[in-house]
Amino acid sequence: MSKRSTSFSARIQSIKDGDTIIVGGFGLCGIPEKAIAALAEHGAKDLTVVSNNCGVDDWGLGLLLANKQIKKMIASYVGENKIFEEQYLSGGLDVELVPQGTLAERIRAGGAGIRGFYTPTGVGTPIAEGKEHKEFGGRTCILEEAITGDAALVKAWKGDSFGNLIYRKTARNFNPLAAAAGEKTIAEVEELVETRELDPDVIHTPGLYIQDVLEGAEYEKRIEKRTTAQV
Repeated sequence: MSKRSTSFSARIQSIKDGDTIIVGGFGLCGIPEKAIAALAEHGAKDLTVVSNNCGVDDWGLGLLLANKQIKKMIASYVGENKIFEEQYLSGGLDVELVPQGTLAERIRAGGAGIRGFYTPTGVGTPIAEGKEHKEFGGRTCILEEAITGDAALVKAWKGDSFGNLIYRKTARNFNPLAAAAGEKTIAEVEELVETRELDPDVIHTPGLYIQDVLEGAEYEKRIEKRTTAQV
């Protein structure tokens, strides 16, 4: 069964006001930039977005912030976005900061059907406030709930028409976790091939998790912060 689609705007139409969206990427590395741009054009609002960070002012998830489409952000790092800062300080954006490893595990647990887990990370900090505490081997842990989304947006290097995905190097990051945790997952790839053309032993995300796969052709792949050595 082919899951190949040709229109990002048509696929994004299924995202509704108030939905929770899990988005792959780390910084600007491995972000589903075509799907994000289509979502910005679509205009769905009051979204809860789950992602490691929220892009930069004029790229990635920052486009949704600029449109005031995001009501709540669940993330680990938010330090590269002035619009984010302004909206948060003015009360226009709800923010839930989650330790990075905990965020990854909450998304992974959601995709695996695990409702929650205990971790020592965050004990004794504001992260632990209002959460159940339990001791394991004399060490206090807090209960963290799994995260799932109404939709997930991910980006891979290569995919086939069934939705099997291969990520390239560090661009894998949060993408496999996000792909598994969305009720509907839209994957964009740089190269789309026919089913059975990919080696099963190198597939990172099975097509079982993917509902739509689109070829994005050329990608801008911005560098978030370029650092060069002094000569």
